[in-house]
Amino acid sequence: MKGKKIMMNKKGFTLAEVLITLGIIGVVAAMTIPTLMNQTGQAEFKTGFKKVISTLSQAVTMSVALNSTDFSTLASTPTTDEGSVYGMLNGRMNVIKTAYNDATILGGTPTIGAANYTLFFNDGMVISFPTVCGQTALTGAAATSVCKAVIDTNGVKKPNKLTNCESSGTATTEGTTACTAANNVIGDRFSIRFFNQQVIPNGPAARYVMYN
Repeated sequence: MKGKKIMMNKKGFTLAEVLITLGIIGVVAAMTIPTLMNQTGQAEFKTGFKKVISTLSQAVTMSVALNSTDFSTLASTPTTDEGSVYGMLNGRMNVIKTAYNDATILGGTPTIGAANYTLFFNDGMVISFPTVCGQTALTGAAATSVCKAVIDTNGVKKPNKLTNCESSGTATTEGTTACTAANNVIGDRFSIRFFNQQVIPNGPAARYVMYN
């Protein structure tokens, strides 16, 4: 009808309601995102560790096939030739840089020792191992305490933390505490061991990540 005003009901949110909603979303995000990021990072470290084990094992297999050499036949004295651990890994993998007595990866891993080789690979991985690592180190009782290595799945990028199951967080490369889902602290660094034709996880923490 003429002259009659038709009133329309407009539905919507007020500015205050929008701001309150955004505030709630922000609080929830601040509480959950760090946990999600940590879980994602740990999953990446696990995958990276298993990939590294596979890559190193392939290098050993290639060495056996082409040169009939594995870790048990390599020289235990510090050397960079083909007959050493350094020479085999450097010759069979894509190494972009090498270092001697480099402390980059040694923090928190005293069982590696001061005399070491560190290899940097093109995929970002870093591995550090004692210079004395070969046949002598892999026979008899000495095999349990020598020829361990530390790998960092993402190289020099943080967190640069050794995976361990020690409540104090000061575990050596081997560690002693049994691992469970509750006490397994996953970092980007893992301990491994060279043995004959195998590259195997070293210590409870690395084994737990590898097989769980």
